[in-house]
Amino acid sequence: MTQSQMNRPTLIAMAVVCLAATLVTGASAQANRATGVKNIVFVHGAWADGSSWSKVIPLLEAKGLHVVAVQNPLTSLADDVAATKRAIALQDGPVILVGHSYGGAIITEAGNDPKVVGLVFIAAFAPGDGESVTSISKPYPPAPLGGELRPDAQGFLSITPKGFAEDFAQDLPEKEERVLLATQGPTNAAAFDATITTAAWNTKPSWFAIAGNDRAIPPELEKAEAARMKATSITLPSSHLAMLSHPKEVAELIEQAAAKTGTK
Repeated sequence: MTQSQMNRPTLIAMAVVCLAATLVTGASAQANRATGVKNIVFVHGAWADGSSWSKVIPLLEAKGLHVVAVQNPLTSLADDVAATKRAIALQDGPVILVGHSYGGAIITEAGNDPKVVGLVFIAAFAPGDGESVTSISKPYPPAPLGGELRPDAQGFLSITPKGFAEDFAQDLPEKEERVLLATQGPTNAAAFDATITTAAWNTKPSWFAIAGNDRAIPPELEKAEAARMKATSITLPSSHLAMLSHPKEVAELIEQAAAKTGTK
């Protein structure tokens, strides 16, 4: 019998051990994901659409999370909440809701859905019970973007090219900013006056990314909102579009929310 023949059983045994270790490691990874929330529902804000999350989505999918981006009609708060609830209903388990800008008001209302276990606000409005985007903004100096909004005959607001370049997406490359300008979603001004019935952040854990260089929402308002809801918060040196200028940090905050809520 040759030396190689004598070692063959040993080699086979080693291969079996390695395969078993690989299977155990894979099972462990699946178990770790199972302990966290896997469904993330993104809610865009005014003058945007679901593609505003395009840089964050692949980062979260690479971590094994299931991601859906709502396409809000931006016709009224009630319509946008209804669109978000339809997306929540399609998920097969607990959901983390993520809202940007006016989308924060949407998730504040839609987040009362029993499937929702956590809320993440990205440079967002977060009105309380009986409050609106307009009412919570009044104590603060007007944001520069407000001077660059133009209404159409039906009361839908759009942002001027100057507003996009200087006040909405000022830290993004010009080419990217021009695409966002061309694809912006005109938004019914009346949506900003609609009041919240019950703020979900009163009873559900929240996370908040404050945009330190925001010219659409006063950063001081964002800080006050995060403090009021006792949110886990980070501050980014970002324009209003934090998820496009700092996608890695935003994705990490969302992943943290998914992991934390899944362990409770």
